[in-house]
Amino acid sequence: MSENNYTPAANRYTNTVGYAYCGKSGLQLPRISLGLWHNFGDVDNPDEALKMIQFAFDRGITHFDLANNYGTPYGSAEKNFGKILKEHLNSYRDEMLISTKAGHDMWPGPYGDWGSRKYLIASLNQSLQRMQLDYVDIFYSHRYDPNTPLEETMGALSDMVKQGKALYVGISKYPADKAREAYRILRENGTPCLINQDRYNIFTRHIEQSVLPLAKEHGVGVVAFSPLAQGMLSDKYINGIPENSRAAHSYGFLQKSQLTLEVIDKIIKLNDIAEKRGQSLAQMALVWCLHQPQVNSVIVGTSSVKQLQDNIDALKNSTFTDDELWKIGELG
Repeated sequence: MSENNYTPAANRYTNTVGYAYCGKSGLQLPRISLGLWHNFGDVDNPDEALKMIQFAFDRGITHFDLANNYGTPYGSAEKNFGKILKEHLNSYRDEMLISTKAGHDMWPGPYGDWGSRKYLIASLNQSLQRMQLDYVDIFYSHRYDPNTPLEETMGALSDMVKQGKALYVGISKYPADKAREAYRILRENGTPCLINQDRYNIFTRHIEQSVLPLAKEHGVGVVAFSPLAQGMLSDKYINGIPENSRAAHSYGFLQKSQLTLEVIDKIIKLNDIAEKRGQSLAQMALVWCLHQPQVNSVIVGTSSVKQLQDNIDALKNSTFTDDELWKIGELG
């Protein structure tokens, strides 16, 4: 699979993860999208990265989610993805959805962070160079900037579409009131917001009362990230904290302090529910996100083809009984 003469699976759209329309648009998203935050940088295994991308595409995963600062060092995930695309998948560009973002720290000085027009447009131009692309399918404002007028940030997004550098635009991790305002401004600029990307999992459910109803009201799609709560929603921590796990390190988003006895007890009970469904806890947590009709796709981050296959297999049992939903909700 690592050769330049790679040919995608002929049945990739029949033996597939399935698709859902993104909000009220005509764009369909695969139910599972591949995120390149981790495992695609210069410090990672390039052969495994190539295998994961080709394996995903062979199974109908057409959406590849990036950001300007993904990878170690910053920008390396985009650079490596661009190389893979050019050398192995260039003929299939029109079958792929490629998204990127800007809004977090990227380069030194006052113009390499947040949501100014200066930063967003410069960042998109850099992303296009790294990925060797003329345009991206979706460009996101990666976070709300309280110090930049929304008119400026949304105006920059709208102009990207008008310049042909992005086909669609979206927002990520915006407070609901700011999301509503962003939708209005973009609509007035003639470039409706396609999509809102936010954190969503059994333990993080704030968007159910805010982002999801608002998205339905405005016809905006929703993509969920962190479906496994940084690995907490797996069987990894049932018997303690493994030495090389994310929680074992002093850095990163998941800390030992989050894995209290109460949380571990909830994980054990959730694992029991998953076992009765014939799934791993990680698989159940992944498809649970999709029980919300407003969630069009879930972004997964994987470190191997095997892990990606496990995620895809989760779709074999994606329906929940009312009793299961109630029990899971009580543990969330």
